[in-house]
Amino acid sequence: MSTQILATKLYIPPPQPRAVLRPRLIERLNEGLDRKLILVCAPAGFGKTTLISEWLAACERPAAWLSLDEGDSDPTRFLSYLVAALQTIAADIGEGVLGALRSPQPPPTESILTALLNEITTVEGDLVLGLDDYHAIEARAVDDAIAFLLDHLPPRMHLVIATREDPRLPLARLRARGQLVEVRAADLRFNPSEAAEFLKGVMDLNLSEEDIAALEDRTEGWIAGLQLAALSMRGREDVPGFIRAFAGDNRYIVDYLVEEVLQRQPERVRSFLLQTSILERLSGPLCDAVTDQEEEGKAILEALERGNLFAVPLDDKRHWFRYHHLFADVLRARLMEEQPDRAPTLHQRASEWYEQNGLRADAIRHALAAEDFERAAGLVELAALEMLGSSQETLYRWLMALPDEVVRARPVLSVYYAFALLGRGGFEAFAARLRDAERWLDTSAETSERREAPSVGMVVVDEVAFRSLPGTIAVARAYHAGALGDVFCAADHARRALDLLPDDDHLWRGAAASLLGIAYWTSGDLEAAHRSFADGVSHQQMTGHVRFQIAGTYILADIRIAQGRLHEAIRTYEQSLQVATEQGEPVWGTANLYVGLSELHRERGDLEAAKQHLLRSKELDEHGGLPETRYRWYVAMARIKEAQGDLDAALDLLDEAERQYVESPDPDVRPVAALKTRVWVAQGRLAEALGWTREQGLSAHDDLSYLREFEHITLARVLLARYESDREERYIHEAMGLLERLLKAAEEGGRMGSVIEILMLQALAHEAQGNIPPALAPLERALTLAEPEGYVRIFVDEGRPMARLLYKALSQGVESDYIRRLLAAFPVAESEQTTSSQLRGPESELIEPLSARELEVLQLIAQGLSNRQISERLFLTLSTIKGHNRIIFSKLMVQRRTEAVARARELGLL
Repeated sequence: MSTQILATKLYIPPPQPRAVLRPRLIERLNEGLDRKLILVCAPAGFGKTTLISEWLAACERPAAWLSLDEGDSDPTRFLSYLVAALQTIAADIGEGVLGALRSPQPPPTESILTALLNEITTVEGDLVLGLDDYHAIEARAVDDAIAFLLDHLPPRMHLVIATREDPRLPLARLRARGQLVEVRAADLRFNPSEAAEFLKGVMDLNLSEEDIAALEDRTEGWIAGLQLAALSMRGREDVPGFIRAFAGDNRYIVDYLVEEVLQRQPERVRSFLLQTSILERLSGPLCDAVTDQEEEGKAILEALERGNLFAVPLDDKRHWFRYHHLFADVLRARLMEEQPDRAPTLHQRASEWYEQNGLRADAIRHALAAEDFERAAGLVELAALEMLGSSQETLYRWLMALPDEVVRARPVLSVYYAFALLGRGGFEAFAARLRDAERWLDTSAETSERREAPSVGMVVVDEVAFRSLPGTIAVARAYHAGALGDVFCAADHARRALDLLPDDDHLWRGAAASLLGIAYWTSGDLEAAHRSFADGVSHQQMTGHVRFQIAGTYILADIRIAQGRLHEAIRTYEQSLQVATEQGEPVWGTANLYVGLSELHRERGDLEAAKQHLLRSKELDEHGGLPETRYRWYVAMARIKEAQGDLDAALDLLDEAERQYVESPDPDVRPVAALKTRVWVAQGRLAEALGWTREQGLSAHDDLSYLREFEHITLARVLLARYESDREERYIHEAMGLLERLLKAAEEGGRMGSVIEILMLQALAHEAQGNIPPALAPLERALTLAEPEGYVRIFVDEGRPMARLLYKALSQGVESDYIRRLLAAFPVAESEQTTSSQLRGPESELIEPLSARELEVLQLIAQGLSNRQISERLFLTLSTIKGHNRIIFSKLMVQRRTEAVARARELGLL
């Protein structure tokens, strides 16, 4: 019986007038004109047919087209349509073949194809045969026919196959022989620019770049997904809101994927898809566990990938896959619609498999999804200590998902909950969780608080942690007291923790020793603080928990900075940074190391290095930052802006630092509010600065303490500014008296960083009164203390008054390369203005005074250095040094280097 031909199956779909041009793919298809087969293989909705039709229209070669369907699995029907398609190019081709096909007993397929191929060879020029929707073919006989066709294809004929899954053809052989061009889903996905062109040029949507990027990300470049989303957006006012909510429950997406994909699958595959939709990642063994099948998951996953059923491989070995996000959404929605009671069981199976395979975080996630809270709580208890040091935010989310009664029955988990609340839930919630734990323990704190009788039995999963629990609670109490500013109580709890904790519990003993060190630090006993904190770090090193060691580095360094030992502070940071780097991935607290190094480089005058360290810290913040110290980054950046003269930006950053500040046991020895007051003083905003002193209740006659030392030094600055503004003597006297007492206290406490600053302010106070000789004595001592440690900004940030004093010191015989280096660090305009307007001593005979840089060059000339040696010393070009020489000679009115040195000595410049 003859086959009735449906002509519409032979029409090449016309190119769409407003389609997105894809030259990179057209070029790929053009390569196929030198090969036998072009295979375009991708899931539904990736634009396979559209791409091929556009290419055929552009390549200007005769083309035959056949749109296949399930009925074409009949070999006779397929061959009849194949001939009909070829006859659209050459009308008389295959007439004999059709006659043979109509006979009661048609000859073998190979004989029919041989005859057809012989006729094709008579067609002049290249021709292309396109077979669309080849995945509809189920018959092996048709596959064999195409394979035979390919084996004997005339050189000028090219076959194009569009399909959702790989055809059963010898693709490997064709690939190896260079006879195959492939275009797959990854190639067909719209990239961001193509998605933008599609949405704007084709769908007439005027979206922002952010909306387009979000939509492209959500659909993963799936063209049908973009189109369906665009259809859904038309007429909507809140487009950004729609895009945020766009998911696999969108009715267009559901209809498309259910109709085009899900309903076409055999029941076995459909059931597998629905059950495994609860998984974010899929492997064969995991799918077997979830579906309760044996050794079937791997085969089905491989089949899904071959069939382009939105299964995306996650590794080269094809062990792990995931579903396309929108497809997964549809599957999950379908599962809940068809089998709502099934999901908890599936999640429980997944949780058990993940636990058995050591993937505890995934096990917890699925246990929570199954609402198996007892199981989830047990898993969280075992994971919590590790999470406290690496993923505190995740731990907090897990704990929040657990019912309160489940947590309260578990003393170990309650203590971990308390630690996870730090910086989030406030100290009341923190203390409440500790009380929950203490009511189970006979050895709990000697407290008069009423203990509630337990309503349910105590649950302990981590027996080792339970044995240390009294000591762990004491550590938490020490932290709590320290954060509230109760130093003595914090120290008592820390000592008690050291008494209670087992000798081999190095982690918590390290924490207790560190908290004791912080208590010493808060009271101003810096050496004891450093010893105790270093002891705590040593304990933590023994546990192998590098992150705890890294996290405490900034405290050790801060103590050394307070002692004026910048070299040791830098070494401390660099050693920890090396340890962190050796781990190969960001370690909790590493971001803080860069902030600390930034502060030290800024103090030493290297602003560029300081900025680079902060940028590196910012890059690491998500993985290497500590929430309770995040404000330090903003303080460090504010100090850089201040050094660059951008005081408004510095204030903005300090405002953000205040918002980011989190209470902790660390003493707040440099309050952000005091730093802001110093900027106000620099800006001349005396009213705001005075307002701060009133708010803080500060007076020049206060009792002094280490905790308020920075604030009192700031008060001295405010008093000096007020004296310069009002010229009332009482302010300078108050400032001088306060500075004298502060100096004595700082010297007794060994806080040489403060000593240097106080001496410098004493010098500036004398300078403000016009008393230069008394000013030089404290300045000279400050310089002597500061030079070995490389301080720079502590002087330069004082601006022109300090520059004047340094010039005076230099001109009055205080011999120092250090002073010249400091002067060179002042802004050029300020330095030169100071030189010309203020130096009228020994240099007064000069028509024009020398600048700081010229003085520096002159000093090196006097030391006998050649021009090249000077250029290398100062990191300047040789021509620049020669230029300085000409100016120096001109100002000194000499002709030679020896004359310049002699003249400078006459003038007291050397």
